[in-house]
Amino acid sequence: MIIVIGGGPAGRIGAMRLAEAGLEVQLIEKQKIGGQCLHNRCMAICALNDVARLLEYARIQKDLGILDSVPSISYPAIMRRMREIQEKLSTALDAETRKTGVDIVYGAEGRLSGDRVYIDGEEVRADAVLAATGSRAAVPDIPGVDLHGVYTYQTLPSMDDLPGRMVIIGGGVVAAEFAHIFRAFGSEVKIVVRSRLLRGLDEKVRSAAMRDLSGIGILEETAVTGIEGGARVRAVRLAGGEEIEADAVLLATGLVPRSESLQGVQKSPDGAIAVDKHMRTSVEGVYAAGDVIGPPYLTPAARREGVVAAENIIGRSAAIDYTGIPQAMTLRYDYAITAAGDGDGCAILSAPAPAGPGSFWDVAGGWTGLAQVRVNPGSGRLVGAAAAVPGASIFLSYLGHLMKRGITVDDFDDIVEVHPSTDGVYGLARYAAGMLRDKRE
Repeated sequence: MIIVIGGGPAGRIGAMRLAEAGLEVQLIEKQKIGGQCLHNRCMAICALNDVARLLEYARIQKDLGILDSVPSISYPAIMRRMREIQEKLSTALDAETRKTGVDIVYGAEGRLSGDRVYIDGEEVRADAVLAATGSRAAVPDIPGVDLHGVYTYQTLPSMDDLPGRMVIIGGGVVAAEFAHIFRAFGSEVKIVVRSRLLRGLDEKVRSAAMRDLSGIGILEETAVTGIEGGARVRAVRLAGGEEIEADAVLLATGLVPRSESLQGVQKSPDGAIAVDKHMRTSVEGVYAAGDVIGPPYLTPAARREGVVAAENIIGRSAAIDYTGIPQAMTLRYDYAITAAGDGDGCAILSAPAPAGPGSFWDVAGGWTGLAQVRVNPGSGRLVGAAAAVPGASIFLSYLGHLMKRGITVDDFDDIVEVHPSTDGVYGLARYAAGMLRDKRE
């Protein structure tokens, strides 16, 4: 018997791979299958952002005289319908998982003590364990975080209605995505960042993202010293004594591995389970995957980690390789980045993306997004790419895989692309190939 603790992307995909290999698998899920990706993060962002983009498209076309008005929204209806669809998706994932032979146990808590496994306090036999208990929202140690009206991405569904004024604390992707959504919905939004908003992005990609965040108040290099209120939140207090009035506060301050139930295995100071490249923990027969092992906190990475763990449990040697795994952010446009090699000394080419589906009407405003490539000038190998356009996350996924396999810009010469498309990476790669040929000649 193989016990899998946690039914998010890592645990579910790992359990399915194990069952497909003919092993007896029991998946323990305390809440609902699909994990935070389905119920709190990825799918929730998709749902809310679809509505946000609809409103933004309508505003652009109203400004152009095409539409007479911009529709109004019902925030409670959005949340209610979103939850209904999430339930349908969860039901579909349940059926898909069981079809492979996985036995799913809901409402139970899996616990680990070294190589001993307990389900709701009762010890069970396990030939191997895959721990995939995920993560939770990190809550900063500042006064007032427990006030009514202060939320994390996990508790946001309990917000009854659209706030007039929202303050978001944090400077990463989640902060930017929710800021964009609630600004589009009509809230007055301010982001308070201890350092710099989206500081990990390439400067040109970050600049593109900032265009999508126009109209949002952004306070960088600013510390929050407290959240004020009585029966509910009233304001956010900043270093220096300034206060920002708020009807709601969203804490977008990162993630913490959820490993409290996993004892007897080596952990890092933040609670992340230590694993090797085969997803093996410090205890023989115990594997871990997904957010519980720490960054990069990406669903595609978690899925792959789950597969690697399963393959090694089965007896087929496999190792994790994060090369080429894309990262994405959803604002007015999709933002996607992937890399498959050291970018030092490489040529960086950037250009506006072509108009296409989802960006045609933006030509009137003089902006259709961004494309960027990083090219090794000696070998012509494409080692990095980024795009800020509608649909960026789709073509960057495939491009990341090809980059990992060593694609060069010369390989783009005989590609016949889909048209119309917002993919500017294709054209940049061909341009880079021409530049390198001219240099060689």
